[in-house]
Parts: sequence; structure tokens; C-alpha cells
Amino acid sequence: MLDQTATLLWLIVFSAAFALAGVLYARHYKNSLEDFVVARNSQSSVATILTLLASSLGAWILFSPAQAATWGGLSAVIGYAIGSMSPRLAMIPLGKRMRELLPRGHSLSEFVIARYGRPMYALTLVIMLFYMFISMTAEITAMSKMITLIAPIPLWVTASIVLLATLIYTSYGGLRASIFTDKVQMFVILPMLFLIVMFGWQAVGGPVQLFDSVKLEAPRLIELSDPVGIKAGLTFFVAILLTGLFHQGNWQRIYAAKDTQSMRRGFLLGGLFVAPFIFLMGLFGLAFVGLGSSGDSSVALFNVILPHVPVWFLVLLIPLGLSLVMSSADTAISAVSSLIAVDLGRIMPHRNTAQMMSLARSLIWVCSIPVLYASSQGFSVLYLFLLADLLCSAAAFPVFFGLYSRRYDGFTATISTLGGLVAGLAVFPRPDGPMDYLLESFLLAAIVPVLISVLIMPLRRHLPKFDLGTLASSTRVLD
Repeated sequence: MLDQTATLLWLIVFSAAFALAGVLYARHYKNSLEDFVVARNSQSSVATILTLLASSLGAWILFSPAQAATWGGLSAVIGYAIGSMSPRLAMIPLGKRMRELLPRGHSLSEFVIARYGRPMYALTLVIMLFYMFISMTAEITAMSKMITLIAPIPLWVTASIVLLATLIYTSYGGLRASIFTDKVQMFVILPMLFLIVMFGWQAVGGPVQLFDSVKLEAPRLIELSDPVGIKAGLTFFVAILLTGLFHQGNWQRIYAAKDTQSMRRGFLLGGLFVAPFIFLMGLFGLAFVGLGSSGDSSVALFNVILPHVPVWFLVLLIPLGLSLVMSSADTAISAVSSLIAVDLGRIMPHRNTAQMMSLARSLIWVCSIPVLYASSQGFSVLYLFLLADLLCSAAAFPVFFGLYSRRYDGFTATISTLGGLVAGLAVFPRPDGPMDYLLESFLLAAIVPVLISVLIMPLRRHLPKFDLGTLASSTRVLD
């Protein structure tokens, strides 16, 4: 392990460097609210690819895929990898449709209130905010846990430093600062992940030795026909696919892309590139089992590599962790800031641009207080994500069906979403319980809204069809 004082110093220095880079970059651009929220039509395909890849590769990739592999095996890792890729691909047609219907849009919640009215809007907004709270909490928690593995620093200390640095540049520069630092952080993430794979290779003696050792310890984990693994893989695929559609950071990047072609190419390649990283990180869970390790499976990757790494690599783990967590946490912070600016602006239409930007910047600091508290508790990163996944699964069909159907109305969407939430939560596992019915909970949450919609829609045929052409005029100009 590293010295506590030295680790704390490195943590502060690297955090300050990322924060300073973001602030200096943001100073070169005009301080408009529109630019702060969406940086509309400003990002090339390459920039979109890099920011999506960076925001996808959060600190959780060092924990969750490997932990999933220890009980779900190779099938779970494959499902996790494909699931991580799938939201980006699904958002290509959805993003294209959204840019057509709301060319001056800013957020998914903006579409929901115009399309369905206040009840469904309130429900969707709560789900989105809860998901982004969980996302931020899980990221900061993962970073704090990683630091404890290399030096005895309390979780709350690491959480405070990382959250403070991320808030400084994101609350100041908004989406542009987030995208710029994403690109910088990718130059840290890529070589460091390569080194982790190399040290992992050294620890297990190569892929052949890895699979031979797992075959001796737990042969079920490498059998693609294993029903537990297949179920785990399907669980991750369904959960991650439907959840990614509700991250406001993704919708910001839909509008930030220079044009539809840049958006399509950026989301396609940004999605395809993330899958190999998730797969490789998941293999460390198999290595953990193959080496006969015991204890907390969420730190399987570190149990495998730390006995084989030099001291200089332990130091480099700090900027790697910061790059991973900041690239995802700043996306969530920027997303929440944009929701504050857009949705509070609807409630307070007489506030000017400067006042709304000041309010958005101030409230995101207030919203980060519960994130700091939760991150200091060391909750399971995987379980936090799964709970948020369930809520998003229930709202997926009701929200996005309205992009295409003119007969679907707000009452049907709201009742269908609530029905999905009740059905999914009824069988959702407890934090300390087995994950036996996890897939069933997600499938119920996703399918029940479809069935309820099918039953209700014929009863409401007398209502006039919604004119999708009116959505464009429902968008407010922020500046």
C-alpha cells in the first residue's frame, strides 16, 4: 500500500489539474444558458465518440463487471458488455426522431411534458433524477473504495475531494467543460486500462491458463449454456439498455452533435467501442475465482493485479480512477444542471438568463450533499445501479412510444408506468438477499406497461389524436 499522506497529496493534485483544465477551457466560450445546457450543434463525430466512451467508462467498470462474473460467469460478462453498448445504438433512431420533432429541444423531460402533461412529466423527472443520483453516488463510491485499497484514507475524504473538483469545473463550464475533460481523460484511461490488462495477463498466465483454472474451481462459470449465466446476461442486457435511455447526459449529447450524421456516427462507434472494455474488465471476475480467492468479489480486479504491480502503478491508479469517475460524474452533474435550468425555468419564466444560470449552478451544489453522504457509506455499486435500472425499465415503453404513436396519451402512459413499477418492485431482491428473481423483476417492469397500454388504449379511442407537429413550438428558448 502507499503512504496515506502521499496518496492524499496525489489525489488532490490530480483532481485540481482536471478541474483547472475544465475551467480554463470553459472561459473561452460565451456564457449563455443554451451553451451551458446543450452546446447545440458544436461537436464533431470524433468528439461525440470520445465523450460517450469516457462517460460510459466510469469507475464502476473496475468493480461491477468483475463482480457479476463471479456469480454469473462468462455469459453474464457478455450480457453486460452488449448491454453497455445497446443504449447508444438504441438512441440513434430515438435521437434522430427527437431532433426532428424538437429541433430546439434540451432534455427528455421537455418532450414528456409537452407530449403527456404534468403527471407523467413529474413521474419521469423523478425517475431521471433518481437514476442520476444513483449514478453519481455509485461513481464516487467506486473511487473511494479504490483509494482505500491502495492507502488507508476514509471514504468520505476521497468522496469530498473528487466531488468538489468535479463540481468546480462542471458547474462553471456546463456541458462544454464536461465534453472537453472527457477527451482529456480518455488519454489517461486508454493506456491505463491496457496496463491493467497486461498485469492481469501476468497474474493468471494468459487466457488459456485463466480458463483452465476456472474449469477446475468453478466450471459452470465458463459454460455459455449455463442457465444461471444466461439469466444473468439477459438481466444486465435488459436493465442497462432501458436505463441508458433515461440519462439526460445522453440527450444533451444528442443535441450537442454537429448534425444528425455526426450524432449517428458518434453514438454508433461510441457504443461499439465500449463493449470490449466491459468484457475485458469482467474477465477479472473469472480470474478471481480461478485463483481461488475469497472475500469481497466487488474488488476482484484489484485482488488479482495488486500483488503483481510496482509502486509506480499504484500511483497511476489515482489519475485513472479520477479520469473514470470524473468523466461519468461530470456527465451526471451537467445533466442535473441542465434539468434544473430547463425545468425550473418553466416554473419561473420571468427569471432572466443570468439568474437561471446562477440558480442551476447553486442548486447542483446543494443536490450533491446527499451524494456525498451516500458515497461515504460504501454501499454496493452494483446494487445501486440495479435499483435505478428497474425504475427506468418501467418508464421506457410509455415514454418512447409517444415519439411515434399519436393515439397514446398521458393518462395511459402514467398508469402503465406505475403498473410496471409496482410489478417490478414486488419481486426485486433485497440488498442482502439472493438475486434469483432479478431478471423477472426487470421483465415485469418492462412488459407490464405494454400490457396495460394495450388494455387501456381501445377505451380511449374517442380522444383526439395528438399532433406531433406541435412539439417543436413547445420548446422554450433559454436565452
